[in-house]
Amino acid sequence: MSIKGAPSGWLEDHFAEGTDNIDVGIVFVHGFTGSPAAMRPWADFMNSRGYTVSVPRLPGHGTQWEDLNRVQWQEWPERVQQEIDRLRERCTKIFVCGLSMGGGTTLNVAAKNNLAGIILVNPMIHIAGLPAQIAIKFAPLIALFRKVLAPIADDVKAQDVTEWGYDVLPTLGVVQLNHLLKATRSTLAQVQAPTLLFHSADDHVLPVSNTDIIMAEIGSAYKSRRELLNSYHVATLDNDAPEIFQLSLEHIKVWS
Repeated sequence: MSIKGAPSGWLEDHFAEGTDNIDVGIVFVHGFTGSPAAMRPWADFMNSRGYTVSVPRLPGHGTQWEDLNRVQWQEWPERVQQEIDRLRERCTKIFVCGLSMGGGTTLNVAAKNNLAGIILVNPMIHIAGLPAQIAIKFAPLIALFRKVLAPIADDVKAQDVTEWGYDVLPTLGVVQLNHLLKATRSTLAQVQAPTLLFHSADDHVLPVSNTDIIMAEIGSAYKSRRELLNSYHVATLDNDAPEIFQLSLEHIKVWS
């Protein structure tokens, strides 16, 4: 996994005006160490159906891995909030779609905004397992002599596909990720937006406990979970992407 060789413009912020469904705006939020590239095909699909779309590059991402060791977790939801506010200037109904940590970030902003709906793909809400929790506890100390950890490799079942992200895991960035997840989980009951959640049955990055927690603790009256059988973690670029796109379109049509 590397950001080198990414398609032109796919590592940058992306915004495209809608043509038909101009009252609906959609924000797409990528994952930790990833980039907007993981969300561009999804956003392009929705834009081709007439919707206004925004794919922001989260602070610390898509540039150089050292930048991810310099951010504070609040910068991620703040960046998404900027795009929500931007879309509200032209759209009456806003949806937010998030992948992995982008799903956690989506839930964070959903607790504070009146959204028409949210769509989550293999969303992250906690760091599971005792070894990982111990590593998080001592990460600030580890960071003094080790700036990076083993990378989260491209977890994609389809051949020759990459999400164009960092090939290392910045240590201090992981500390901030944990802060984001803890703060977000404490507000899950405040999430009221109709929710569509996709979960890969074979995900090598996140355990299913993330999905279980979200489905149990969000306050949404409508919440639906769909299992993906032919994709790994980065499902937005994997074999089940067409299913994600089509069911997302139907979700947005229903709730807009």
